[in-house]
Amino acid sequence: MSKNILILPGDGIGPEIVTEAVKVLAALRDGHGLDIEMDEALVGGAAIDATGVPLPEATMALAREADAVLLGAVGGPQWESLDISVRPEKGLLGLRSGLGLFANLRPAILYPQLAGASTLKPEIVAGLDIVIVRELTGDIYFGQPRGVRTLENGERQGFNTMVYTESEIERIVRVACDIARKRDRRVCSVDKANVLECTELWREVATSLVKREYPDIELSHMYVDNAAMQLVRRPKQFDVMVTGNIFGDILSDAAAMLTGSIGMLPSASLNAAGKGMYEPIHGSAPDIAGKGVANPLATILSVAMMLRYTLGNAPLADRIETAVNRVLDSGLRTPDILSEGMTEVGTEAMGDAVVAALK
Repeated sequence: MSKNILILPGDGIGPEIVTEAVKVLAALRDGHGLDIEMDEALVGGAAIDATGVPLPEATMALAREADAVLLGAVGGPQWESLDISVRPEKGLLGLRSGLGLFANLRPAILYPQLAGASTLKPEIVAGLDIVIVRELTGDIYFGQPRGVRTLENGERQGFNTMVYTESEIERIVRVACDIARKRDRRVCSVDKANVLECTELWREVATSLVKREYPDIELSHMYVDNAAMQLVRRPKQFDVMVTGNIFGDILSDAAAMLTGSIGMLPSASLNAAGKGMYEPIHGSAPDIAGKGVANPLATILSVAMMLRYTLGNAPLADRIETAVNRVLDSGLRTPDILSEGMTEVGTEAMGDAVVAALK
């Protein structure tokens, strides 16, 4: 049965990088038997400009009907003056909550060809292969109450609420443990249980669940500040990390730089049924938008994750990853991963090279 993929280019470099990922999907459809149909819709700032809202009802309806969603990026300085309730990022949060995408998978893999592109010493990062599992629909980003209020003395006060239920914690820890069973069977749960009651509960629930349901998994715990330090100090000590929404947001971006460029890292956001939204973890990068220099590989590798996790086609996922390796072996580099002796190319040329390598 044909699968439907909703394409959401978004803002900034989003349309540029998504164009290259769509080329890859089209090549797999036309040359390798991938039975898909693709629709396109607006989200983020582009949707605000066209409709006045960051997530139009028509886009949400198409997202619910699709088997998978491919997203570029949202946001930019031209929308920062808007009220926070209608900024482009609300479109992204709306998709996550509306589709129930509670599990965010962010692999951090250092391709051997890019060891020199990392800001850390090669011996620290060579062979890096970790997965950060981030809870995506709870925590301080969604917790209530929230807002800005005026106190009795006339001073304004901003407030947000960090909140997790036992069931929310259990379901994300299960995802991490299931992934770990296919890897090295080690999970590090990251919290701040020494000062935050919410994450004290997180640690308690995670410990109980693993003991009860995953006795084969080695579970460790680490405070988030130490985890950030350890990612820089000795990142290969980790296999699978699991944490809440805000900690995962920060740690996964820190892990991205271990690999040489945030432009190399894909992500998957899954719901309980395995339906997913796939996107590069970098943002809209308005400073380079329209210049044709953005790295499309994270978006292309997000397509590989889509094939693996939602469309159930691991062989084609492997084919994309192999193609990316071949392109890197050839010495082609976008500016963010450029090193001495390599050939600099732009967004379109990098996408074309991956399509050629698929053959």
